[in-house]
Amino acid sequence: MRGKTALLGIALMVLCAAVIGNVTAQLPEESTDKLIHVSGTGKVTTTPDQAIILFAVETENADVTTAQQENARRMDTVINALKNAGIPAKDIKTAGYNIIPVTENNNRPLSTDSGVPDLRIQFYRVINTVEVTLNDVDRAGEIVDLAVENGANRVDRFAFTLSDAKQQQFRSQALTAAVAQARGDADAVVAALGKTIIDVKEVNVGNNYIPMVYDGRLMSMEKAAGSAAPTPLEAGEIDVTASVSISYIIS
Repeated sequence: MRGKTALLGIALMVLCAAVIGNVTAQLPEESTDKLIHVSGTGKVTTTPDQAIILFAVETENADVTTAQQENARRMDTVINALKNAGIPAKDIKTAGYNIIPVTENNNRPLSTDSGVPDLRIQFYRVINTVEVTLNDVDRAGEIVDLAVENGANRVDRFAFTLSDAKQQQFRSQALTAAVAQARGDADAVVAALGKTIIDVKEVNVGNNYIPMVYDGRLMSMEKAAGSAAPTPLEAGEIDVTASVSISYIIS
């Protein structure tokens, strides 16, 4: 019996030693690298090659169905006009659709004998919004005029921006400039310390930034059909920025 107990004890000791050995082997070695941490920002200035425009048709009627039907008729006219002007169907999409009941007394509920609010609806307001992506920025003013002439009575947003391909192109250039700035700062500091950069330990790239330039003359602006649009609309310039954080090993 004692022999069996001794053997069991030895087996447990061996098992514990194996477990401890496995855990110890998995612990990472402490780094002895001497590091310098720097960050850099790069900027590239270019011209927008895309415009994003939000047109809306807003109609009102005491009968909700009539308001919807009138809105649909006018929006169909707007969309057909845009397509006939060469805007691809894939670049026209619905961005919002709302039916808003408008009540008396500045939208405040009226009291009733039962204490239940009496929302007396005067009319229904229907708002249909479409987003148009325009890949020829020189036509921006023309397209705004065209939509308004064909039934759009609101321009809720107008912005110049960059297409996906151009964003990637100039972001790559901005990242190159950011790395150059970070390395220049690191070189200056390390030289002042009498040290030398021997390798890169870690690099972190900042989040993507999609630049947009808004035209305040059109945002949230109601326009009556047939009124003059503030054209021409100039694209101007746009900045693409990128940032990096780099850890260099020095000696």
